[in-house]
Order: sequence, then C-alpha cells, then structure tokens
Amino acid sequence: MNKNIFFISLATLLFSCSQEPTSQESSSAVQPIMDNQITTVNYPETKKGDVVDTYFDTKISDPYRWLEDDLSLETGEWVKQQNEVTFGYLKNIPYREQLKQRLEKLWNYEKVGAPFKEGKYTYFSKNDGLQNQYVYYRQLGDGEPEVFLDPNQFSKDGTTSLAQLSFSKDGSVVAYSISEGGSDWRKIIIMDAETKQPMESALIDVKFSGISWKGNEGFYYSSYDKPEGSELSAKTDQHKLYYHKLGDAQSKDQLVYGGIDAEKHRYIGGTVTHDDRYLIISGSNSTSGNDLRIKDLTQPDSKLITIVGNFDFETYLLDNNESNLFLVTNSNAPNQKIVTVDASKPTQENWLEFIPETENVLSPSTGGGYIFAEYMVNAISKVYQYDYQGNKIKEIPLPGVGTLSSLGGKKKQTTLYYSFTNYKTPPTIYSYDVTKGESTVYRKSGAVFNSENYVSKQVFYSSKDGTKVPMIITHKKDVELNGKNPTILYGYGGFNVSLTPRFSITNAVWLENGGIYAVPNLRGGGEYGQDWHLAGTQLKKQNVFDDFIAAAEFLIDEKYTSSNYLAIRGGSNGGLLVGAVMTQRPDLMKVALPAVGVLDMLRYHTFTAGAGWGYDYGTAEQSLAMFEYLKGYSPVHNVKAGVQYPATLITTGDHDDRVVPAHSFKFAAELQSKQASNSPTLIRIETNAGHGAGTPVSKIIEQYADIYGFTLFNMGIENLSE
Repeated sequence: MNKNIFFISLATLLFSCSQEPTSQESSSAVQPIMDNQITTVNYPETKKGDVVDTYFDTKISDPYRWLEDDLSLETGEWVKQQNEVTFGYLKNIPYREQLKQRLEKLWNYEKVGAPFKEGKYTYFSKNDGLQNQYVYYRQLGDGEPEVFLDPNQFSKDGTTSLAQLSFSKDGSVVAYSISEGGSDWRKIIIMDAETKQPMESALIDVKFSGISWKGNEGFYYSSYDKPEGSELSAKTDQHKLYYHKLGDAQSKDQLVYGGIDAEKHRYIGGTVTHDDRYLIISGSNSTSGNDLRIKDLTQPDSKLITIVGNFDFETYLLDNNESNLFLVTNSNAPNQKIVTVDASKPTQENWLEFIPETENVLSPSTGGGYIFAEYMVNAISKVYQYDYQGNKIKEIPLPGVGTLSSLGGKKKQTTLYYSFTNYKTPPTIYSYDVTKGESTVYRKSGAVFNSENYVSKQVFYSSKDGTKVPMIITHKKDVELNGKNPTILYGYGGFNVSLTPRFSITNAVWLENGGIYAVPNLRGGGEYGQDWHLAGTQLKKQNVFDDFIAAAEFLIDEKYTSSNYLAIRGGSNGGLLVGAVMTQRPDLMKVALPAVGVLDMLRYHTFTAGAGWGYDYGTAEQSLAMFEYLKGYSPVHNVKAGVQYPATLITTGDHDDRVVPAHSFKFAAELQSKQASNSPTLIRIETNAGHGAGTPVSKIIEQYADIYGFTLFNMGIENLSE
C-alpha cells in the first residue's frame, strides 16, 4: 500500500489493468428488458462456529473463523462448493461467451514496450496478442531481435509471472524475480545475460523486495523469515535487508540491516546510487512515513549515517551528484518538495530547498542529466524539465489531458521514453530528446478503438460535508442521459494512492456496449497530497465512503444512470470501499463487485503484513474509540438479516497473501446467510492466483467476461446486440 518499491503496493490491482486493450468500434448496445427473473441460488451450507473475541469488554462473535485456515481440507471443500455454485450460475448467462470472445478479439494485437539499454544490447518487451505474459527481447544495433526471456515458459498455465528484472551495472548479469500462483513470495534467478544460462541456485523466500546491484559483484534484496504455519496468511513483521555476492550460497548472504527487535521494521528496502557510491536504506513500520540511512560504499568499514531517524514523514532519494543528495520529502510539504544535502552531514537541519512545494502534488523522475517534475493537477499530468542547478528548462507539452508514465532513464541517455493515455485513449509511447526538448511518437497503440466516438470529462461534485471531489466520467458521445445506462462506479480512496486516467482493454468492452465508467478521486487517496490522504484515514475513514456515495448520487441526479443500472466496484482497499458502501446504502446500487477486499476490519492486522496498514485504518486494539469506529463500518460485521442487498459477485484468489481470501470468504458467508432478496450473492475464487499482479491474460479475460456478464444480467439486460 505504498508507491515505494519495498512497501506493499495495492495500487489499482488487476482491475486497472495497464496492458493496452484492443477495441473495435461497433454499434452494439445493451437491450434492457422489463421482467428479468433471477433464478434462486442454492448456496452451500456454511457451518457456524462458536468463536468469540473480547474487545474492551465487548464480545464479538466470529462464527466463520474456521474459514481463515487456508491449510484445512474443510476450507478447501468450501471453496470447491462455492465455485461450483458460482460457475453454475455464470454459465447460464446468455452472453457470457459473447463477452469472452469480444474481450479476446480486442486484446489480440501486438503490444510493445519502450526500449531500454543494458550493456551492448537494447531490450524491449512484447506481447503478440493473447500471450499470458509479456516476452522480453533484445537486439544488437539494428540487428534482428531475439527472445531473451519468455515468462510464458515458466509454467504451463501462465500463472508463474516475471515480477522484476534487474541488470548488473555492465549488463553482463541479470537477476529476475518470479511469482508463482500470484504470491508475494518470490524467487530470484541469476542468469548470465550473454548465454542466458542460470549461474547459480535461485534465491528463495524473498518478499516485498527490490533488486539493487552494487557494480557487477552482487545485489541487495529484502525478505522475511518464513513464518510458522501458512506462508500465505501467517503474520510477517520483521523485514531484513541482505547482500548477495555472486557465487555464494544464499546461506552466506550478509544481513545488512534489520533482524533486531529493538529496530524492528515491517518494510526495509535498499538502493544503490547509480555511481555505486552510496547504499540508501529506507525502513518503515507502516505504509506511511519512513526513516532513511546512508552508507558510503567506497569505504568498506563505513557506518550507517542517519538522514531521517523517525517515521513522521516520507523521504526518499531521487538522485545524487557525487556527494550531493537530492531528496524528495513531504516534511512540512504535504504535496512534496525536493531538497539537497551533502552526504557527509545529511540530517534535516542541513537540507536546502531545491524545488519547493506547490499547490499540486509532485512526483519527480530523472534521466538524461535532467530532473522531471511531474505534477498532478486535479489528477491530470503536467511536467516540467529542470537541470541539476535548479533551473526550469521548459514545460513538456503533452498530447492531451491524461496521464504520463515512465519518463526517466539513465544519466547519459539522450533519448528518454514515456507513454501517454487517458480513459478513452490507448497508450502511445513517445521518445523525448532531452537536449532539444522535443517529443516524437515512437510507437502508436495497435488498439482498434475510435476515441473520437467517446467523451471523457471531469466534473466536481459535493460530498456529504461539502467537500468538492473530482470525478472523470467516460462514455459514448451519443449516450442519452435518461437514467437507464449501465454504469460502473470505480473507487479506491486510501493509502495515498492516486487514480489517474488510464485506458483499459476491459473498459473498452464496457464502453462500446453503451456502458458508462466513472472514477471519483476520493479522500484517502493521494491526488491532493498528504492532507487529502489523511482526510480519509482512521477516524475519518467514513469520509471516503461518503465521497463514494455522493458520487453515486450525483450520477443518479444527473440522469447518467439510476440505482437499477448502477454497479459499484473496487479492489483491495477498494474492496473495503464497496463492502462498506453496500452495507451502509444497499438501496443505492443494483450490483456490488468487491474484489480481493479488506473486509474484516477487526482482524485484518493479524494476517501477513496487514499490521502495516494501521496508519490508514487504525486497529481494534488501539483504543475503545478506534474499535467502535472500525466495528461500525467493517463489512463482515455489518451485514444484517432481513436487508435486501444488491446482487453481489465477490472475487478473490486462493493464493492472495496480500489481502488473505478469508476476508472474502467470511463476507460471502455472512451475506449468503442473511440476504433477504432473491438477488444472488456469489463468490468467485480464482485458483492458483493471488492479489492481481502477474495474472495471465487468459484468466483476466475469463474474469471480466464473468464480471460484466453478472453485472449486465442483474441489471436486467437480456442480450447484447451485434
């Protein structure tokens, strides 16, 4: 749940898939019917236990605690039975296969990533169309590209994915990590880049880690000791930074930082500067705020020097110019600023302001000997180029209103690359000449999608307390605002994560069938800096739900849709958002789609690294007030008998060790036992899948055919016209 590499990142999961979709414009539109009868679903019986917990003299029953045991045969049988019911329902939706075929058709085009140079080779990623994972290629000069690494060969079903790829400084060796079944536990494989042959045994038990090389001799990585019990759900809270020297067994790896109870960190990351001069170590106990230390690697016996010694704010190294450090911080700057300081005396009293804070959130990058200051202006990108003396060179003209990604590179590069996209525009890759300050189209998207037929506009609406909240609404230009348009309202609202406009293949299918897609920038996110984030945390979390409810009411009041045609959707922290809103306002929507959600707010911190999320959520043991607040909105604890809840399709993965599937299991059991209407409450449990990253294309297509099919069917849509 943090943008930094060593923190948990919930971001927007697979539900904001960044892979370019294809879309072929057609005249298809949804056809509403008046009397769609939903067949009654016979749910598997879920036994109730007698577990009771006591919080501040209050007893809380937890009848489905047994579903937390992911190693038990009983839980496995429950999963099997639930999937049988769910897929039995889904297969009877008349246009499920039509949606799947359309998704496949739109997805099936060549996608190529921006090139990058390592050693004597130029590398790039490519997907021929429906390949489950992107393949990495390389070429010498203008020579014929050859396959360098094909993750599709890692497993037969495509569920083992490439997580990271990191080259030694001269490009002769590559270390890459893989995720099996979507797990956050990784293996690091070390390979001779020239021969493409493994050089030694894989490193195992790596989690929430970067791979940062020190020259060509070895690299730094992070992990936890393997927990007792289930590695997918047991608590992990003692992160450690190691150094691996090439040729050594992993058992000989040097513990660089962590592992001492007095200095316990849930998350630790190490990064080597581009010139191999310094090691920067960042540590944190939550997803917000970090300490920072530096070690001079040119002196073998040098000690760690503290830059920041507390967790009161966030600071990270942007770059260095010899001993001059460029730090990005939100200390006394909620929207972030850049400061400089000498590495010999790096503490805060010596910091000098380099690029000051502005009214917009700063997210800088570097490349080609320049600093690029990217700002979010109402969640829209704006970028300025600076030199290392702090002089503003120019504003980089962008091709429209949307999101710029990945502008950066090595210091000696003269050409950098970035992509630009928005909700209705497939990503285009641009090359940027840092000297001339000119952008040129490098590669257009192969997506067959006519953006001219769609409109994507930003509106501002008032939340319950009067706060103005932005929202981008995307749909066909000829959509009639009659309150009958199938609409997906997607939200997140947490962990300083910003939802910026990005094109999605799956959204293209929704849009071309006359659907509306709306994304509000809720409090709790990072669109307006740390103040906006804090306004949606702990005892202010209800602001996030109120913002989402107000977004739905705006769409209904303005006749974009109505409650009978509205679906709410979100993943992870967004799954919590959906669960809370559907239990608070079940009348507001027709369909609810909580994905990999944090749904048991009294126990979330007892699983894996969940305790680190306490900065945003608070914990039930923290105080009586915090316990009562969490209990007041926790989705699992607020399902009430006799209430008519919307049609609900809960989605999760059986290998999710970020937000364990027990959250979804318990929520499904509560809803199925208490649902008062004939609207279905189903749970779709993807096997051999995790929190979302690395999900194979084949599974994504199947998931979205099911999600869209379920949504449209329960809105009363009889068929999709050709």
